[in-house]
Amino acid sequence: MFQDFKLVDDRPVAIQVKEYVKRLIIKGALQADQKLPSTREMSSLLRVSRNTVITAYEGLEDDGYTYAIPGKGSFVAAMTKEHERADSLDSLQIDWKERMNEYALLAEELDLMKKGIRAKKGTISFTSIAPDEQLFDLGDVKRAFLDRMAIEGQVLLNYGYAKGYKPLIDYLMHYMENKGVDLCGKDMLITSGFTEGFDIVLAALRPSARRGTAICEIPTHPTAINNLKLQGFEITGIPMEADGISIDHLEKVLQKQTNGFDLAYLTPSYHNPTGIVMSPAKRSAVMRLMKRYQIPVIEDGFNEELCYSGAHVAPLIATAGHGNGVIYIGSFSKVLFPGLRVGWVLGDRTLIDALESIKRARNIHTSTVDQSILYQYLLNGKFDKYVKKVRAEYKRKYELTKACCDKHLPWAQLSGDGGLHVFLTFPKSIDTRQLLEGCSKQGVIFTPGDRFFIREGEGTNTLRLGFSRVTDENIERGIQIIGRQARHLLSVSKNT
Repeated sequence: MFQDFKLVDDRPVAIQVKEYVKRLIIKGALQADQKLPSTREMSSLLRVSRNTVITAYEGLEDDGYTYAIPGKGSFVAAMTKEHERADSLDSLQIDWKERMNEYALLAEELDLMKKGIRAKKGTISFTSIAPDEQLFDLGDVKRAFLDRMAIEGQVLLNYGYAKGYKPLIDYLMHYMENKGVDLCGKDMLITSGFTEGFDIVLAALRPSARRGTAICEIPTHPTAINNLKLQGFEITGIPMEADGISIDHLEKVLQKQTNGFDLAYLTPSYHNPTGIVMSPAKRSAVMRLMKRYQIPVIEDGFNEELCYSGAHVAPLIATAGHGNGVIYIGSFSKVLFPGLRVGWVLGDRTLIDALESIKRARNIHTSTVDQSILYQYLLNGKFDKYVKKVRAEYKRKYELTKACCDKHLPWAQLSGDGGLHVFLTFPKSIDTRQLLEGCSKQGVIFTPGDRFFIREGEGTNTLRLGFSRVTDENIERGIQIIGRQARHLLSVSKNT
């Protein structure tokens, strides 16, 4: 006994000893009223200091697993019924596949992250559109944390409010006002990133007596597609043009739909995956159609800060003026730090009141510590400086990626005006799943474009290249490999 004890580097040794002895007691290897080795003997057996064993034994006694007899040592306490060994009872066995509902099974089916290609060490991966952690200004984040904890640390570590941390809400309301948003009659809910905000909004807008109906751009964000499907919405995709959603196609669809649509989900700026920015004229045209057909709009504020040329175009919620038909969901995840799971929903005050109640019922509130760190970081004036730095770096990588695509992939049409990725459309003869298979054997992976479409068989000649976390050398080398493999597929198709 005691020969299988192994230390790990990342935990206090006394806690490891305590948990090791506790496991032996729970498993029945040490019986009730059995005397434990003396602290000196145990320190020799486990090759740890005697003080470590003394601390571990004190912890075991505090937890009720042992008792001490003065002058005699420590003994194993009798196990209560709660601590009885599981294998002494008849085991409860459940067929979980049989028990799970359609929601759970569909979520698993739609979870492409589980089924995606696992990048081996050394692989050039263009699959991520997360920010480059090497650019994070850790010093300013640490300062923001210490500043806020010094001011109200005890409050921050307690429960917060479902609606969110008020100083952050006030800051973000002013931030959105600076984007041209009319705040009259509007309010805000803080969420754990975009995805939670989107899910809560869909839960509030989903019809109870029938399947919901939704419009979105195609291609579009796969997480949005998945959540719409999980919430029971039937999705109608509207194709994209060089300056955004096709207004003609959108109008024809709206005219044909006799029962109308329950909502529209749109990403007007630096759209995922195309990177297209919807033109001001189209934004006005979209809002006119939404007003005519009384369709609420969920606007995804994805990557709005990462513009590389020209001025920002006002978001749809600003284009809507004093109207209340647009629900804006924002996040700094692609600009700042996605590890701080903080997003926000800005919309009509009546809707936000309901969303707050849904949020409270689901998870009480978003981490107040995370919210306060973000608030203090913004308050300290570091955001503008940081965005200026990352925008310059990502612009440089964007231009390098674009130049490499022009050089090595001349047959592919590239779209993308900003953000952390570009989108490529190849001739119909190239299947990007087949292209991915060939490239992965040569150490390069990317995201095939069919993931961003609703119907099977759509977008099979497209792909998304995320460049934010790829080195300059690997950007050029990876795109060169993709080009070589694409050239091979084109020559094969011409000869067949």
